[in-house]
Amino acid sequence: MTLKERLTNDFKEAMKARDEVRKNTVNFVRAAIKQSEVDNRVELDDEGVLAILIKQVKMRKDALADFEKAGRTDLLESYNKEIEILMSYLPKQLTPEEILDIVKATAAELGLEGGKQNMGKLMGAVMPKVKGVADGAIVKKTIEEFLA
Repeated sequence: MTLKERLTNDFKEAMKARDEVRKNTVNFVRAAIKQSEVDNRVELDDEGVLAILIKQVKMRKDALADFEKAGRTDLLESYNKEIEILMSYLPKQLTPEEILDIVKATAAELGLEGGKQNMGKLMGAVMPKVKGVADGAIVKKTIEEFLA
């Protein structure tokens, strides 16, 4: 079953169960997928759908900080539930320790030891390896700590 089919089935199940948060979240993702397909005139495969899911999670995580500053606990709870729902469609995310292991191995392959000047090289080499299974912000933080 493709991710798009799974989203469609989960949307139907959420409607039957009257789960408004899940229904709305899945519907937003399906709309983003459809919009991307129309804009680019292509049929998205699982990799394309995964990219949209990652983007949706990132958008919601970025908004959390703004809601916290504004004291909007109702929106914080809602967005956290949406993030949890979206994360269920993503592959299992790497732990910080696993990311650090990948960073160390990649640095060894490239012969890099430390220094901020190597940040771009290391980031460029690590990101393709962790695409879809690690948050870019966590990877960046891990690389900065490794290079320091």
